[in-house]
Amino acid sequence: MNGDEPKPGDLIEIFRNIYEHWAVYVGEGYVVHLLGPDGSLSSSSTINLPIGKNNVLKQKLLEVVSTDKWTINNLHDQEKQPRPPEVIVKEAHKLVGTTRSYNIVNFNCEHFATELRYGNAESEQLPEEAAGPLGRTELLHPY
Repeated sequence: MNGDEPKPGDLIEIFRNIYEHWAVYVGEGYVVHLLGPDGSLSSSSTINLPIGKNNVLKQKLLEVVSTDKWTINNLHDQEKQPRPPEVIVKEAHKLVGTTRSYNIVNFNCEHFATELRYGNAESEQLPEEAAGPLGRTELLHPY
């Protein structure tokens, strides 16, 4: 944690063993996020299922973080105008309980979070060149 308190609409970056998980802070200690590739909240050191359908959940930030380190990281604010916090939070709440397609290269949890904050999905974690055969990934260091 960087010492600051998150504000509604902030992007939360959670440092897992070999990847970063992303969520959107929606206030009162809660985040909305797209579950990771294995459908769990674990800090797993392997990513086995890079493509599939995953749930959008609203959970307590500290429950999602568990023992991992995290920070507020509104990574594109310097070059992009974030949407108003009330719009981000409203859109995030609309997605809670839905199932979204998950693809580690084309639509992962970072894409989900940046789409809510900025209106378009982007991820810096895994370049498309890292995709292996059949969309599987060869991950040594995803960033």
